[in-house]
Amino acid sequence: MAGCSVSKKTASLAPVPSSVPNEAQKKQIERKYGMFIHFGINTFHDQEWTDGTLPPSSYKPTAIDAEQWVQTAKAAGMKYVILVTKHHDGFCLWDSKYTTYDVAESGNKTNVIEALAKACAKSGIRLGLYYSLWDRHHNDNVKDSTLDAAYNKLMTDQLAELIDITKKHTSIVEFWFDGGWTKPNHRWPVEAIYQTIKSREPECQVGINWSIGAPGNPDQHMVLPTQQKEGYPIRYFPSDFRIGDPYLPANPDPKVFSHDGKYYYMPWESTVCMSGKWFYNTQDTKYKSLDQLEDLFKKTTTQDNILIINSPPSREGKMRDKDVEMLSQLRERLGL
Repeated sequence: MAGCSVSKKTASLAPVPSSVPNEAQKKQIERKYGMFIHFGINTFHDQEWTDGTLPPSSYKPTAIDAEQWVQTAKAAGMKYVILVTKHHDGFCLWDSKYTTYDVAESGNKTNVIEALAKACAKSGIRLGLYYSLWDRHHNDNVKDSTLDAAYNKLMTDQLAELIDITKKHTSIVEFWFDGGWTKPNHRWPVEAIYQTIKSREPECQVGINWSIGAPGNPDQHMVLPTQQKEGYPIRYFPSDFRIGDPYLPANPDPKVFSHDGKYYYMPWESTVCMSGKWFYNTQDTKYKSLDQLEDLFKKTTTQDNILIINSPPSREGKMRDKDVEMLSQLRERLGL
């Protein structure tokens, strides 16, 4: 694995072949319903994806009301939140010793990861973290494989750093990885990432966007959930659950997938937006209706699958009033 090694001590942390969920997967399935929180430098530029060149000073929330975020999720009947710690632009929502492209150089130096971990611990909501593998600030030249070793080490160092920040307050139940399609799957240090997490958070569930390949081409992009069949190859092994945003699971939804002649159970997690954008955007005013959201919940949480609904904080560091209102109304509809 380029730039990373896996010790014999942690080699046993690989998933155990099974056609049924293990205990940690059962807990993920029981959580069922959570909130995605897209927040970062993009929030201040009305953009979804930026290229890693925006100045850190342009990130300047007037506040970080992590407790309001968590209370919004709790009032909605959700069991956990997933925060974007670093999107494709590479800007980090914590003071990382491995980069200067982070909040420490910004207009608001709050360690958002720690603030959210504290709020989750206080309210009994579980914590998940999103981390983009694709990083346009630190590793924009994805065609040059000679750069992989240094960047792969930066990633595993930052993941360990994130766990160190949060474990003072709560455990991480899920890591949600993105952007793997920008390089061939064998160039990502998937095993080292998995071991870095599992050696510190054994029950944390690990998923990488566009998780499943195709027979004869395990790295095929994209294999939609409606195209996936029992036994199809796992694109990023080891991992624990399947993602492919913003698509919904098939019905019936296959659950058992293969790697190296062995078979592994992997539930599907759907990720959808309440409105049109992942990040706060001043032009993003059209929302899904309550009927649509109710239908999404029913389609995505059957068959032992999971739903996370995205609710992006504003430039004031608070959830939008419309999100708070609609999520509360949806909870009543669903009888949660």
